[in-house]
Amino acid sequence: MKLIAALTVPVSLLLAQNPAPAPLSVVAVRHFILHDATRVAIEVSGSFEFRTDRLHNPERVYYDILNSIPRIKGRRLYSEAVDDKLLLRIRIAETAKGVTRVVLDLGDNVEPTSSTLTNPNRLIVELRHAPGSTPTSAPTLIAAPTETSAAASPAPLASAPPIAIQSPPSTVKPVASLVPATPGPTPPATTPPAAKPSAATPSPATLPAAKPPAAKPPVTAPPAAAPMGPEEIASAARHTSSGQNSLIRALGLKINRVVIDPGHGGHDNGTEGPKGLLEKDLVLDVSQRLGRLIEDRMAAEVIYTRTDDTFVPLEGRTALANEKKADLFLSIHANSSSISKIAGVETFYLNITGTRDALDLAARENASAQTSIFELQDIIKKITLHDKSEESLEFAKRIQAALFSFSAKNIPASKDRGVKSAPFIVLIGANMPSVLAEIGFLSNPREEALLKKSDYRDKLAEALYKGIERYATGLSHFQVAARP
Repeated sequence: MKLIAALTVPVSLLLAQNPAPAPLSVVAVRHFILHDATRVAIEVSGSFEFRTDRLHNPERVYYDILNSIPRIKGRRLYSEAVDDKLLLRIRIAETAKGVTRVVLDLGDNVEPTSSTLTNPNRLIVELRHAPGSTPTSAPTLIAAPTETSAAASPAPLASAPPIAIQSPPSTVKPVASLVPATPGPTPPATTPPAAKPSAATPSPATLPAAKPPAAKPPVTAPPAAAPMGPEEIASAARHTSSGQNSLIRALGLKINRVVIDPGHGGHDNGTEGPKGLLEKDLVLDVSQRLGRLIEDRMAAEVIYTRTDDTFVPLEGRTALANEKKADLFLSIHANSSSISKIAGVETFYLNITGTRDALDLAARENASAQTSIFELQDIIKKITLHDKSEESLEFAKRIQAALFSFSAKNIPASKDRGVKSAPFIVLIGANMPSVLAEIGFLSNPREEALLKKSDYRDKLAEALYKGIERYATGLSHFQVAARP
C-alpha cells in the first residue's frame, strides 16, 4: 500500500504539468456582399482546425471550429439575417462541448469555398452562384496555419435573436489536412451531438429545425473523393497607367500588410476648421473606418501608426512601417487654405517639387519634423534615388481618382486637384509604395460641415478603400479559379 501511494504522487504531478489546452474563442463574424460573391470572415482567437459539410433541404453549409467556444460580443448564441441572394442567415452556437458550429443558410444554387488566413486567424468563406446544384460532399477536417499574430479588434456585430442549430445526420470522416504538416497520425474526428434549444429561449425567437429528407436506398457506388478546397490561379501584374513595368510587378510581389497613418495627434492638432473640427480627430476616425474595410474585404493586415490622440514623430511613422514589413503606406491628412472657397481632394507622392502650393503644404505638414539641416544631403538622396517612386505615383493616381469621383458627387464646385509630388518627411525612408492623401479642406465651411458627418466619413473611407483595391488588383494576385 505504501508503494502504491508513493507512485501516485508522480503520476498526478505529470498530469498537472500537461493540462488540456485552453479552448479558443470565436470572437467575430463579418460579411461583405461583393458584386459577384459574398464573403464571410469568422475570426478565431488562435490557430484552429475546422471541419465542414454541405446539407440540403434547406440548403446550408456548416463549419465546426474545433476546441473553441463562441464569444461574439459576449454571447454564446448568435444569429444574423443577411439581405442577400447568396446568403440568407448566419447562425453560430456551441453544438457540443468545445465545438463551435457556424451555419450559413444559403440561397438557391450557391457554391461555397473556404480558406484560412492569419494576422488575425480567420476562416474565410466565399459564396458564388454555381451553374448547377452542388452535390453533398464528404466533411473535411482542416488545420489552420500556426503563424501567430496580434489580432485586430472585431468590428461591432448586429444583435439578433438566438437560434437552435441542427446537427447533420451524417458521420464526419477526417481527411488529410490542406495545410502542410509534419508526418503523423491524423486524430479521429467525430460528429458532435445535436444541440438542444435552451429552455430559456422563447419559442418565437427560435426558428424551427428543418425536416430531414426522406430516406433513400443505400448507395453502393464508392464515395466521392473529399474536396481539396478552392483552386486558386495566379493573375499576372498589369503595367502601370503610364505603360511601365516596375520591379515590384516583374517580381510578382503582392500586398499582405497595409500601414495607415492618421496625421498629427497629441499636442499637434494639425489644421482647424472655422467651426472647430480638428484635423487630428477627423483623420483618426476616417483611418479606423478605412482599416475595417481593408480587413474585411482584402483580408490584409492593417497596422495604424496611432490608434488614439497620441503624438508620433514623423520619422517614426515610416520607421514603424519598415519594422512591420508593410507593403503599402497611406498617410491621411486634411487641407487648409487662406481662401475659404477652395475645396476638394489631392494626393501626394514623394519627390522634389518646385510648385509653391506643394511646398507650402509640405512646410505645414513637416512642421513637427525632428531632422536637422545637416541631414539635408541624405534626405535628397533618399528622395531622388528611391526605386519605389514609380509605384508610389501609380498608387497616388488610384487614390486620387477614387477620392475625386467621391468628392465631385458631394461638392459639385470642387475641382480635381490631381496628383502632386512634394518632399514630405513622413514619406521619406519608407521601403514600400507610400502616398499622402488630403481628404478635404477644413478651411472651407461647407466641406468642414460634411466632414463632421458620420455617413460622409463612411463614404470617404469607402473611396479610399476603392483606391487601394484598384491599385492592389493591378499587381500580381491570386483569385479563385472558375469551375468548368
